[in-house]
Amino acid sequence: MWEPRQMPELAAQLKARGLQMNPEDLSNLAAKPLDAVISLGGCTASFVSPKGLVVTNHHCGYGAIQYNSTPERDLLADGFVAKDFAAELPADPNARIYVTQDIRDVTDQVTGDLAADMDGKARFDAIDARRKALVAECEKPGGLRCNVYNFNGGLRFSLIRQLEIRDVRLVYAPPESIGKFGGDEDNFEWPRHTGDWSFLRAYVGKDGKPAAYSKDNVPYQPKSWLTVSRDDLKAGDYVMVTGYPGSTNRYRLADEVNDAISWEYPMLVDYLKDYLATIDRTTQGDKAAALKYASTIAGLNNAMKLFQGQLDGFAKMDVPVGAKRAREDELKAWLAKRGNDGEGQARAIDALERELAAERATRERDQWFDGAVGGGLAGVAVQLYRNAIEQSKPDAQRESGFQDRDAPRMEGRLKSMDKRYDAKVDKAIMALRLQRYASRVPADQRVPELDAWLGIGANDKTIPGLEAKLNALYAGSKLGDEAARLQWWKADKAAIDASDDAALQFAAKVMPAILRLEDEDEARSGRIQALRPQYMQAMIDFNASQGRPVYPDANSSLRITFGTVRGYSPRDGVEMKPFTTLAGIVAKTTGKEPFISPRAELDAIAQGKGAQYRMEALGDVPVNFLSDVDTTGGNSGSPTLNAKGELVGLLFDGNYESLSADWIFNPALTRSIHVDARYMRWTMDEVDHAERLLEEMGLPHD
Repeated sequence: MWEPRQMPELAAQLKARGLQMNPEDLSNLAAKPLDAVISLGGCTASFVSPKGLVVTNHHCGYGAIQYNSTPERDLLADGFVAKDFAAELPADPNARIYVTQDIRDVTDQVTGDLAADMDGKARFDAIDARRKALVAECEKPGGLRCNVYNFNGGLRFSLIRQLEIRDVRLVYAPPESIGKFGGDEDNFEWPRHTGDWSFLRAYVGKDGKPAAYSKDNVPYQPKSWLTVSRDDLKAGDYVMVTGYPGSTNRYRLADEVNDAISWEYPMLVDYLKDYLATIDRTTQGDKAAALKYASTIAGLNNAMKLFQGQLDGFAKMDVPVGAKRAREDELKAWLAKRGNDGEGQARAIDALERELAAERATRERDQWFDGAVGGGLAGVAVQLYRNAIEQSKPDAQRESGFQDRDAPRMEGRLKSMDKRYDAKVDKAIMALRLQRYASRVPADQRVPELDAWLGIGANDKTIPGLEAKLNALYAGSKLGDEAARLQWWKADKAAIDASDDAALQFAAKVMPAILRLEDEDEARSGRIQALRPQYMQAMIDFNASQGRPVYPDANSSLRITFGTVRGYSPRDGVEMKPFTTLAGIVAKTTGKEPFISPRAELDAIAQGKGAQYRMEALGDVPVNFLSDVDTTGGNSGSPTLNAKGELVGLLFDGNYESLSADWIFNPALTRSIHVDARYMRWTMDEVDHAERLLEEMGLPHD
């Protein structure tokens, strides 16, 4: 997952793989193709027309589809095609499109003169203040979102400036029976036949500047947009993916890998199973509630299979923790030969291991207390109370998330909550979290403020009368109402302290603990911020001594990965071919969830429509394909480009064998899954009749 600035250094490799562009063009943020690749804040997308048309995955547009769905007009089930600009639907108020304009190194401004022996909290506060100052200066012109990203554990910092487009609208989404064909059963699996795409549009004010949603806004006009390829992509061809991968952990220490395998992922899989069962139980027979939680359910199912897949991947590896530890032993042996510099780095690694051990010691408390106070109605109350506390401070001194720059997002969350909240469901989820807290957190880690509210002691593992406590909490709060939420958003701390709202009273009782634990966490983070960069510098130097270049772990910043279209062999005697076809959709369709195909699609296949989209070597329309590019969460919706930089598909998934690659990369088995642009065009032309969008992209159709 290379940074754009690294691409010229990789020119020889790129050309050898088949790139037909100038490698220098892949480092230019102000030109095609990079300036057409955008972030949705968790997913990637790209401009595909001069009128701000955006293509991304169906599951990335899922929130916008769900937000506009009702029991009477279920766009998730039926799909949606806007007949004209006026019919395009506003997405969630917090939907954003981010266009990266500049990436600038600011390491010296962030950490350049910090003393090595600073107290941990003082270091954290100093770095936090400097980052905020850089962001504030960057955002002064307006319409921008700036962030300081750390690379290699804080060894290097970059200020990234993005245009922030706040009016995002839903344009087209196929029905779930195409966009989510195979559902969670097929998730992370191959062969795959999923039409995972949707179209959005960016709107701005009449002056061309970002603005909140208004009927008078006009489509954004990007400087450039991607061209959809009309060439025949085939096995062995060069492809690259540009996007915003979320996070990877490939440079983590052996103890951190062991923690993920032995505690974190098993704990999360167990919890998510109960979380999903709770939602299922409490939404039975209530379609309105089920629709409100559809997006949540999709995310939870995806996360659960991801965590289980990582565990299964680790289980197939040859002692992954041992391999990591052996590599660290090699590093330490190499450092021992480097004199004073090596000794200093070795001591830093030992100190880092001690800090991480101390962090693990309170992991049950941190997991379950945060869960109990951070979600649903209780989480909104906590957020409102914290906002009141922070608003009494100068903007630069407020906690991140509560500054003036964050106000539109917070208001958007408060306004959109009704679309994703049902009191009976939320109450059951909170009960689950509180029971986890009581049963899992050791007595010496318990939080007195929460125990007092629950009426239990530190050694109690159950919560007598929990149902009655929660009934009183929900019945005694008006925060389920949008007007009440917005009223308290403007209130000061004294007003909230005097309130008789039960949820706000809960927030006031637990806030001292939240602030206390936050201070402890920031102090430890400050100490780690002094140590992990030394470990990473040692790792970079060690790899350089062996002729291996190092790319930073993913951190949601723009990256490029390149490779070829190719299948793989997951086990002896089994070969996974790189393409699936329309014929596979027919073969897989059972008429039962999650393998239901629309009648219009099956009829179009049976009638042989859309011959111009067929792949010659297959004699059929390709649906999905595999490549060996290196991707992870956040890359969803990323444009897949050919050797000319033209759009040939969208990255939407990885194979099951690749899930542990976030920690340890296996090139023989790690594959990315893409929806083929030819299937997109075929469906838009022959099934969903989105011809106006094909025309807008300059593509022919029947």
